[in-house]
Amino acid sequence: MKPKRINNLQENLFEPRISSIIDPKNPLKLLADQIDWTVFEKEFDRIYSKAKGQPPKPIRLMVGLFMLQHTTGVSEEQAVAIWAENPYWQYFGGYDYFCWKAPLDASTMVRWRQRLKASGMEKILQATITQAVQIGVAKQRDFKKVIVDTTVMEKHIAYPTDSKLLNRARQKLVTLAKRYGLQLRQNYNRVSSALVRKISGYAHAKQYKRMKRGVRQLKTYVGGVVREVERQLVKLPEQAVSVFTDLLGLSKRLLQQERHSTHKLYSMHEAHVYVVAKGKAHKRYEYGCQVSLAVTHKQGLVVSTQALSTNQYDGHSLSSSLKQAELLTGVPIEQAFVDKGYKGHGIEDKSVYLSPGKRNMTRSLKKAIRGRSAIEPLIGPMKNDGKLGLNYLKGVIGDELNAVLCAVGHNMRMILTNLQPL
Repeated sequence: MKPKRINNLQENLFEPRISSIIDPKNPLKLLADQIDWTVFEKEFDRIYSKAKGQPPKPIRLMVGLFMLQHTTGVSEEQAVAIWAENPYWQYFGGYDYFCWKAPLDASTMVRWRQRLKASGMEKILQATITQAVQIGVAKQRDFKKVIVDTTVMEKHIAYPTDSKLLNRARQKLVTLAKRYGLQLRQNYNRVSSALVRKISGYAHAKQYKRMKRGVRQLKTYVGGVVREVERQLVKLPEQAVSVFTDLLGLSKRLLQQERHSTHKLYSMHEAHVYVVAKGKAHKRYEYGCQVSLAVTHKQGLVVSTQALSTNQYDGHSLSSSLKQAELLTGVPIEQAFVDKGYKGHGIEDKSVYLSPGKRNMTRSLKKAIRGRSAIEPLIGPMKNDGKLGLNYLKGVIGDELNAVLCAVGHNMRMILTNLQPL
């Protein structure tokens, strides 16, 4: 069925309206009155079918909840709990009479986010850019000059070690074999658990020869389970065999990789995760994905954000980042300011300036190039106040969704700050 519509037309004699109680100068109240919510209802109505069933939740409620969740950087459960007790959040979500109970379960937000995908979330990001122009946070001409940079969005995975990954692969294979009724001659549960503890102790004591010997022994156990499962797959129907295919492929990949191998596996449940070395003193390696950000040069409003599924050179991501910015803003970019990591980007139809600039430049252009570093203090709040610091969403699609929603939260914080009463 098509989603419900919030109806505030009918008067309630025994309850006052939220709009008559809350502060009329509150930023959330002002922003809720200025956003054109019909744009979302027209855009997202197409993802619902006309078939019979329980009516989905109102589109304005869902969009408002996602905007507020990533503005404050809370989880789905916390967002729903805050909504049930905060009249400003309820008014922002389209309700003019106070609701004592939460209108949905937190899992509804998860399913709705998966249904919209990254393209739908980009519509919300585009709406925040449009609203920023209407309020006066930025002007159309400001979109012609942007700063582009990349940062790392870490994934919520355990720190990868050979022993942990090998034992985890063995555990998954044993559990899946038991579920489908495969009788393994030996599952190595006791000896593998004890060996993993020993390897951890050897590493702590810097007894690296013993540690490597233990890892080799653990590989022998995992290899035995892999071969045993493969031999018994002939007993299963074709549909059940397909369940084992991905897990066996990851296990073999784990057994074959060495210290200097490329495209290494760092997580069994997030196989797409790669390692990034940014040269930080406090954190040499980060496990997740890179995110390309483009912000306006003057205000720092996010106009483009992309999660890079592969660990690629920064210059290769510049073209797609600028194209997305032009698509969301509707303004062609004339100047882009980047660091030296983008050297050799290959873009010729736009002026791309690397920091630091050359000597034979005008004073205003040198000043603009020095202003490239203004993106750095914007990334920090997006990680600390938003959800860019650690991504809990699963898969490549989870990386894309989280990157766009973090940009939505950043723009929302800028807009609400601008609407604060003097």
